[in-house]
Amino acid sequence: MKKREHITRQTKQNIVDAFWELYCEKRIEKITIKDITIKAGYNRSTFYEYFNDSYEVLEYIEQSLIPTIEELPPVNAPLGGFGMPFDMFMSLYEANQKYYAVLLGSKGDPVFTSKLKDAIKPILSRELIARVQVDAIKLDYILEYILTAMIGLMCYWYNQKNPIPKEEMYELVQTIMEQGVYKQLLE
Repeated sequence: MKKREHITRQTKQNIVDAFWELYCEKRIEKITIKDITIKAGYNRSTFYEYFNDSYEVLEYIEQSLIPTIEELPPVNAPLGGFGMPFDMFMSLYEANQKYYAVLLGSKGDPVFTSKLKDAIKPILSRELIARVQVDAIKLDYILEYILTAMIGLMCYWYNQKNPIPKEEMYELVQTIMEQGVYKQLLE
């Protein structure tokens, strides 16, 4: 029984891997079930045992990349401060760089960014409400702004041919969060 489960898991993973290779090359609308099954080395009926279509494969991948609240590290913002845990974004991105670079890039799935923010926002909101006196509605807008900036900046940084070192990036983000963009431009 365990051998069958292993084969089933491996077959599904092979299909996911084949889809991912294709997704890195072309848009999802151009990926056919035939393309996936040829690349994976299976027939169409095997594909349909696991997924209904290529969009379901993409959804499966995305769901595996969205951290749950339990998987996120604790927020270590200074007491009374409003720092954002850049290292949390860094570790999430590094652990899944192969996928995040594509999904959050220009050829990726725009919905994935929202899914990622929706997963991270509750823990940040809970932690920050406990530390800072701010209206919950305003906090939601603030977190949307910050998460959008953080995710965009991470994507930009990882896609540079010669990115600034990780330590400089961390320092830049902390300075921007603490002092704002305008002050950073004047220095």
